[in-house]
Amino acid sequence: MSTIYWLIALFVTILGGIAFGYQLRKMWAVKRKDTIETKVEGLLNDAKAKQKEILLEANDKALKIIEEGKFEEKERQQELIRSQKRLESREALFDQKLLDLENKKQELLDKAEKIEGLKAEIGKIKEEQMAKLEKVANLTKEDAKKVLIDNTEREIKDDLVERMKKLANQSNLELERKGKEMLTLAIQRCSVSHAAEGTTTTIDLPSDEMKGRIIGREGRNIRTIEKLTGVEIIVDDTPQAITISGFSPIRRHVAKKALSKLILDGRIHPAKIEEAIDEAKRELALEIKEAGENAVYELGITGLDPKLIQIIGRLKYRTSYGQNILQHSIEIAHLSALLAQELGADVSIAKKGGLLHDIGKAVDHEVQGTHPEIGYDILKKFGLPEEVAYIARGHHDPNPKTLEAIIVQVADAVSGARPGARKDSYEQYLQRLEDLEKVATAFDGVDRCYALQAGREIRVFVVPEAIDDLAAMKMAQDIARKIEAELRYPGEIKVTIIRETRVVEYAR
Repeated sequence: MSTIYWLIALFVTILGGIAFGYQLRKMWAVKRKDTIETKVEGLLNDAKAKQKEILLEANDKALKIIEEGKFEEKERQQELIRSQKRLESREALFDQKLLDLENKKQELLDKAEKIEGLKAEIGKIKEEQMAKLEKVANLTKEDAKKVLIDNTEREIKDDLVERMKKLANQSNLELERKGKEMLTLAIQRCSVSHAAEGTTTTIDLPSDEMKGRIIGREGRNIRTIEKLTGVEIIVDDTPQAITISGFSPIRRHVAKKALSKLILDGRIHPAKIEEAIDEAKRELALEIKEAGENAVYELGITGLDPKLIQIIGRLKYRTSYGQNILQHSIEIAHLSALLAQELGADVSIAKKGGLLHDIGKAVDHEVQGTHPEIGYDILKKFGLPEEVAYIARGHHDPNPKTLEAIIVQVADAVSGARPGARKDSYEQYLQRLEDLEKVATAFDGVDRCYALQAGREIRVFVVPEAIDDLAAMKMAQDIARKIEAELRYPGEIKVTIIRETRVVEYAR
């Protein structure tokens, strides 16, 4: 029983504790609630106060911005007004200047009309005066002019001739001295040998029996060689030798190579001949290419097309007056480079032009036209500059357009005129002298003329009564120009006009 009472008492105690704790908590919660509401109310009041401040500041800023905008607008309006006034002022000034210009233009037109009127009046007065003078002098204007010119010419003719001679002698001596110095220096530094060939080539044979084997049965072997090479094989009484005759050095060289191979082989028949000629042509093509490469290597020229180099190599087998064209071209390239260096010209252009000036001769027997024009077309085809290509066309021009072309022309004359460089046949030599004398005798007033020094000088004797000193000087120039235009010759030809007056009287 006591235990039950204790449990009931414990339970009642617990319930009382719970109720007391609940009341305490309720009181604490009410007190805390009052505190939070107070804080919230304070925060709301602060927020309202800040809101009012922000609104007031915003209103102040808005008013300030509006005032600034009104001020700026006012400033812009004033600036527009000022700009408009300036434009109006400038427009008025422009109108005034335009009006002034119109007035000046009208004044100038009026003055021009007055000047034209004065000119017409002066011309009329001049014509009247000329008419009066012609009437007084009994001479027309043209007659008076002719009389004045004739009198003046007679008075100053002798002085003019003497002055011309003096100036010509001074300039010629100075130019000759400088030219000799340059040419002497260039020639001393450049010396190239020449391979002079004719139109025949001789082949040595091991025995005279080989002649019969070359001729073949009924001449079939020699006919095959002549047909395939385009040359003539001459078999005569010369012991242990035959002669190859032909205009083309390349053909003769092919025939010589082929015959040399056949002679060494010993087997000579049409099939073997064809094989030997084909092999000789291939070898010759390689030699031509090698000759071109050696030429450009010797001169230090680069950038040329391989096909153009092969055309250069063909010049090795081309001659002119017995002078090998490839060696001649190499020599001219050296001389041109040296002269260009002395004269301040373009050394590279002069050297290339000197090497390629006769390139047209490599194919002139295959292509129609003169070798200067052919050479110009070849160089333009391979993309060489106009300055270089022009040299090929202009090295025979009497009046070259570029300094490099003149240099190459001088070097060409030096190379062709040196003793032993070229040779003519006896008939060609006589024909050249005869043509030279015919050119001079074609002029009126020529008494007689003589070609001297192997055609390097021509002396012309004129009739003194028909040709005076001034006309003699002009005739020398005309003869020189005609020789340049009509004749082909190496080097230069000196033209000397001799006018001699002899007075004979007898004392009896």
